[in-house]
Amino acid sequence: MTLQTAERPRLAPPAQLPRTGRGEKGRVSRWQIWVPLALYLLFTLIPFYWMLVFAFRPRGSTSLLPWPITFENFETVWNDLSFALFFQNSLMVGIASLIMTTVIALAGGYALARYEFRGKRLFMIGMLCTQFIPGAMMLIPLFEIFRTIGLVNSLWSLVIAETVFQLPLSLILISGFIKNVPVELEQAAWVDGCSRLRGFFAVVLPLLRPALVAVGSFAFIHSWNNFLFALMFVSEQEKFTVPVGLAYTLGEFSVDFGALAAGGVVAAVPVVLVFAVIQRYLVQGLSAGAVKG
Repeated sequence: MTLQTAERPRLAPPAQLPRTGRGEKGRVSRWQIWVPLALYLLFTLIPFYWMLVFAFRPRGSTSLLPWPITFENFETVWNDLSFALFFQNSLMVGIASLIMTTVIALAGGYALARYEFRGKRLFMIGMLCTQFIPGAMMLIPLFEIFRTIGLVNSLWSLVIAETVFQLPLSLILISGFIKNVPVELEQAAWVDGCSRLRGFFAVVLPLLRPALVAVGSFAFIHSWNNFLFALMFVSEQEKFTVPVGLAYTLGEFSVDFGALAAGGVVAAVPVVLVFAVIQRYLVQGLSAGAVKG
């Protein structure tokens, strides 16, 4: 007796799904992408190239290449124009603004993310509305406040002003990031005997590194580049910051383009270094803080 095996039914080939999109004629070729990007990159980098040319080539030279390379302009800026002191002042203001903005935004962001209180939504709307107010409109009120409390011609006036203007965005970013951290992690720490503060430092804070890097970097860079506050609140030359010091390299009847370009290179180096170090954390911190938890 022979057993007959039933033939396995053949599966029909999957149906071809209709193509969606613009088809062959609607495809964008590579040159249509790379050419605009190359033009934009060229438009962006040419000013930086000219700055480097003027900074490194000898005075009186009209060469399009910085050759032979000289550091005479940097010596003039750093020693003769007191740029070392301006650099130190900007560094102090930037670091102090970074610390104050990060600490206050961390405490306020945790409260906004974990607690419910009356007027919370109105408070968030108010913080967003402050971003539409330009800093120039607040110069006179801030100057009067600092004059009353004796902070005119003090670097602390710059630190306080920068912290106040950076706090709204920093609070929103950190609160959005904390909302994405499951509260069950903190509850597990509480069950193990941790207080709320200890649980925050042990569980939540290590997960906030991208958000803290994003907030701190923005606070530092904004305070480093700010010109208006430093010009209005500080009048003593030994307390000038780098942007104000650059402005004072412009003479009344002549401009030393080599010294001005060298000062621009000195001012740009810290910003470039900060972005080179934090770029991998910056996008993650901004995207995580923008997600609604």
